[in-house]
Amino acid sequence: MKSIVIGVGNTLFRDDGIGVYAACFLKKNYAFSPHLEILDGGTMGLNLIGYLQAYEQVIILDTLSIDDEPGELYRIPADEFHGLGAQRNTAHEVEIIQMLEAGALYDLEARVTILGIVPEDITTVSVGLSSSLEQHFSSYLQLVLDEITSLGIEPTRTKECSLQTVIEELMGSDHR
Repeated sequence: MKSIVIGVGNTLFRDDGIGVYAACFLKKNYAFSPHLEILDGGTMGLNLIGYLQAYEQVIILDTLSIDDEPGELYRIPADEFHGLGAQRNTAHEVEIIQMLEAGALYDLEARVTILGIVPEDITTVSVGLSSSLEQHFSSYLQLVLDEITSLGIEPTRTKECSLQTVIEELMGSDHR
């Protein structure tokens, strides 16, 4: 079964980049058996629809505009995602919903799951995470690893690269 993890978000707006950071952290620190594709989807939005065609299992990592405490974690199947209300705080959240709706119109068969975390700050122009999301990063990562394992894919830790190092390397590569 072909599976992919896609981290989305804008790394220039503080916590909004957590999906990208988490995907890059996984790519840097883990190996997966059988192979698992991991993608920095950034703010590609609707351009990600091709992945709904190419993969059977799609895991999207992102922040969620839900009225809850920063750091709260959510696992939401795609068919429930649009029911969370029209209030979306980021352009890529809107585009993810549009992508899922378009996928449904075209009868794309991918099983999509959104693994989200409630952000503290997605408006400040700053690279890195708020202290609240830094504190919850390991819990978010565990949610992601548990979801991957539930697909029959075994993660193996291969390196000990810190979140801060991953963020610095990402920003050093002029990633936007």
